[in-house]
Amino acid sequence: MTPNPDQTSLPEDVAALLKRTPDGLVPAIAQDATTGRVLMMAWMNDEALALTLATHRGTYWSRSRGRMWVKGEESGHRQWVRKVELDCDGDTLLLQVEQEGAACHLGTTSCFDTRTLELGESR
Repeated sequence: MTPNPDQTSLPEDVAALLKRTPDGLVPAIAQDATTGRVLMMAWMNDEALALTLATHRGTYWSRSRGRMWVKGEESGHRQWVRKVELDCDGDTLLLQVEQEGAACHLGTTSCFDTRTLELGESR
């Protein structure tokens, strides 16, 4: 996907709401728009959020690759964004998505399908 230069700038009113990490990122949680299941967590910079808002495709910043990536660009497991919400502190995004195929790079529906931690005795 080749970004359109008009899509890479985040509107100033939206940018002013965000509280970013020192490296300019905001955590983004992708949630299935139908079931409510949390699918994955990734990072967005201003350009990734601007592209997501403009194209409705889940676009993220990969810290390990040091570059932008569009969900499904390589795997074909595309992510169509239906709604983007910002939490009350302005430091986390919630994306309501329609996911085609697995959301996790390990091939599972959710990145949270592999491990459940045991809880201790409750009070």
